[in-house]
Amino acid sequence: MGELTSALDALAADDVRGLPPRQQLDCIAELLEARNRIDAQLARRVRAAELQQAPEDDGKKSMQAWLRGHGRLSGAAAGQLVRNGRALEHLPALASAFADGAVTAEQVAVVAPVVRADRRAAALEQGIDLAKIDRLLPAVAAERHIEQLSQAVHHYLSCLDPDGPEPDPTDERSLTVSTLSDGTVVIRGQLDAVGGEKLKAALESVVQADRPKGDLRTRAQQQADAMVQLADNQL
Repeated sequence: MGELTSALDALAADDVRGLPPRQQLDCIAELLEARNRIDAQLARRVRAAELQQAPEDDGKKSMQAWLRGHGRLSGAAAGQLVRNGRALEHLPALASAFADGAVTAEQVAVVAPVVRADRRAAALEQGIDLAKIDRLLPAVAAERHIEQLSQAVHHYLSCLDPDGPEPDPTDERSLTVSTLSDGTVVIRGQLDAVGGEKLKAALESVVQADRPKGDLRTRAQQQADAMVQLADNQL
C-alpha cells in the first residue's frame, strides 16, 4: 500500500489543468486502476473484519452498521461492500483481477449473485464447475462493457435455474436521500423498467407544462424542478 500511496501523492502533485490531453487521460487511467486496487483491499478487509466480528468493538452489531456509522456510507453502499467481500471468497480469479486493478467494484457487484449460497448449491447439484465460471467472468469484465458482463451473468443464472420464479421487478428499486452539511440533498437510486417509465412520464408531464419563454435551464435542472413540483403537489 505504501507504493500505491506514493503514486497517488505524485499524481496529486501534478498541475492537473496544465497537463496535455494524452497525459491527462493516462493519469485518469492510473487513478482508476489505483481505485480498483484500493476497493479490492477494502472488500477483503471488510470481510475479514466481519468474520472476526470486529464491529462489536465499537458497539455495532454488523459490519454494514459499522460502515454506515463510521464510514459514513449509505445503507446501499455499505451493503454492497459487504456482499462483495463475501462473494470474493468464492471467486479467487475474480479477486485476483480485482486486486490487480483490472476489475471494478461495480463489476464485482454484478458477478456477486453467481455465488449466493443457494446458487452455489444448485451449481454443485448440476455438476457445474464454479472454478471455470470464475476464470471466465474476469476476462469478460476486463474486455467488455459492464452491460455485457451483466448479460453474461444473467445468462448463467438463467441456465442454472431455467424454471425458477420470475424476479420481482420491485427488488430492483432503491432510493437513498442524503443531506449534506450545507443542507443540500443528494439523491441516488435506481428503478426497474416499469417504475422508471412511470417516473419519467410524471417528470416529463411537469416539464412540458412549465416551459416559460426564454427558459435557460438545462434538461437536468428542468427535471429537478419537476421533481420538486411533484413533491409540492403531493404535500
